[in-house]
Formats: sequence, structure tokens, C-alpha cells
Amino acid sequence: MQAARLHEYTDDMSQGLEIDDIDRPTVDRSDEVVVDVEGAGWCQTDNHIIEGMWTDYAPQDLPMTLGHENAGIVAETGDEVTLVEEGDPVICHPVQTCGICRPCRLGEDMYCENSAFNGLTTDGGFAESLLTNERAVIPLPEGVDPTEIAPHADAGITAYHAAKKAVRELNPGETAVVIGIGGLGHIGLQCLDTMSAADIVAVDRKDEALELAANLGAHHTVNSSEEELSSRVMDLTDDEGAQQVLDFVGADETTATAPEMVAAGGDHHVVGYGGNIHEPCQALVNGEFSFKGTLVGRYTELQELVSLVDRGDVELHTERHDLEEINTVAERLEHGEIEGRAVILPP
Repeated sequence: MQAARLHEYTDDMSQGLEIDDIDRPTVDRSDEVVVDVEGAGWCQTDNHIIEGMWTDYAPQDLPMTLGHENAGIVAETGDEVTLVEEGDPVICHPVQTCGICRPCRLGEDMYCENSAFNGLTTDGGFAESLLTNERAVIPLPEGVDPTEIAPHADAGITAYHAAKKAVRELNPGETAVVIGIGGLGHIGLQCLDTMSAADIVAVDRKDEALELAANLGAHHTVNSSEEELSSRVMDLTDDEGAQQVLDFVGADETTATAPEMVAAGGDHHVVGYGGNIHEPCQALVNGEFSFKGTLVGRYTELQELVSLVDRGDVELHTERHDLEEINTVAERLEHGEIEGRAVILPP
């Protein structure tokens, strides 16, 4: 089968991956599942993997097939698999967990001590077929298109995970700020809108992104290239600040807004990454606010998100590309030229 593989780390996205012919995966264990890929979302994390940013955090043996946002049709199952059968449409949680370590027993999928992460530590879904396990697949409701929903396997669940944490701390009428209305941000905004009664402020540098945000439920929009974000938020909140900030950019300039913008006792959720946090300890003590990281989400949260999608409460804005266009997609994302999510189609 054909697969898009990373052979060496590079900053040049125009030749980051190579299309190779490799063996199709087969079931070797009783709990394994082979999925014929219908769609695989391209993520900013894929760019970071190509650049080598994850080498200090996750073991990687190259060459490796990338792609961690996957959905498709079950093609083969192990002898003990009962959740799905051949022909079932599924979305795949990116992490294959063991189920028996302490984090798994606690329901913390992302902390599994024996995990395999498709497209990060093991072969992913930029290919015709994907090897995963029963604990990672979620059957799709009738009428849900696997190609269309694929990016929810990471972009969606990550945005939902952050929004769910924020909603726990939001009372009706309080303010939540969403920074970056892109591939993740437009999902997170919808989750906040459907799960809370907060006033939502959407922030971006592009007017078209802010128009999308307004259509998706934002009560206020701020073009941060034209307005000073912290001042605008303080004006909107009568100088109280925002109780929750979801930062889908994670750049130095966005994390730096926290001391001036987050309300006392509030949270600045770092979802996007690439920058740093440079704040004196006294700023956190004085405002008693917190920076909180977001690492994908739980299997159960992906189930919950699929339910929201099935109800029509959350929709994805996607564009589709053939596998041979994969490096073009990487380049375009690197330059901020993709609105929503790009979905890679198998040959």
C-alpha cells in the first residue's frame, strides 16, 4: 500500500514526507483492528513532528508513517474483538492504550504507561490502512461521514477537552476568550457555546476567521492586529477580566496576555504550542491565575464529541486533498493558508 513517511527531520515542509510502498498492516494480536482509512486530518503537530520537536518527548523510529487524526472502515479484527466488526465505520482515538496500568484504571488515557500513539510513536494514518486496537476505535453513528469527522480524532477532542475543563469553571454571564479561530479554535468555540452560558470573545488576526467565529456563536470579536487584546477584554468585562482563556495559538505574545487579561482565580489554557511562558512567579501569586496544559483528551471525551457532532452542535470546516498533495498541505499550514482542517484522502 502507499503511505506518506517521514525519513528525516527537516524544516523544509515542501519535502517533509515521501510516498512509499509498504506492506499493508495485518492483525497479529487478538485485540488489534485494521482500519481502511477514509480520511486523515493534517495537524500542526505533524509539522512539528517533521521538524523534530517531539524527539525529546516521544520515542520515534524513522521512517514512520505520520497521521494521528484517522477515521475509516474496519477491515480486519482480532479474535477477541467484540466492539466492532468488518465493515463498521469508526473514528480512531490516536492513542492505543493497555487498559491495565494505573493511569488507564483511572481513566487517564493520555497518561497510559504502555501507549502507542499513531503517527507519533508508531505508524499512523497517512496511508491506505491503519493498525490500531479495540480500545482506540469508536463506532460512528449512521450518517456520520468518516472522511468528514476524521480531524475530530485529535483537533476536535483536544479542543473539546480544553473547553470541558473551562466550562467547569464558568458561570452564566462570565467571560471566556478563545484565541485563534483556526483548525482547533473554531471547534473549541462551538463546544463552549453549546456547553456553557458564558459570553464568548473570539480573537484572531484575520477578519474572515472572526466572521466565522461570529457565525459559530461568538458574542464579541477582536482583531488582535488592530486592537490591544487585554485592554479590549477588560473593557468588555468591566475590568474584571476573563474567567477562562483558551489559547489555541500558544505563542509568546498570547501567553503574555494572561496577567493583564485573566480574572482573579481564572485559567489560561495552553492548547497550541510553539512559544514559551515568561512570567514572574509574583504575577501568578498576585492574580492567583493558572496556566493549564492540554494534551489531546480521553477516549470517553471523543465519544462525547461524536455525540455533539451527531446532534449537529459542532461542525467542522474542512478541505480535502489527495495523498500526493501532502507536502503542499504542510507548506500551506506552515504559512497559515488553511482555514479549518485539511483532510488527506487515501489513494
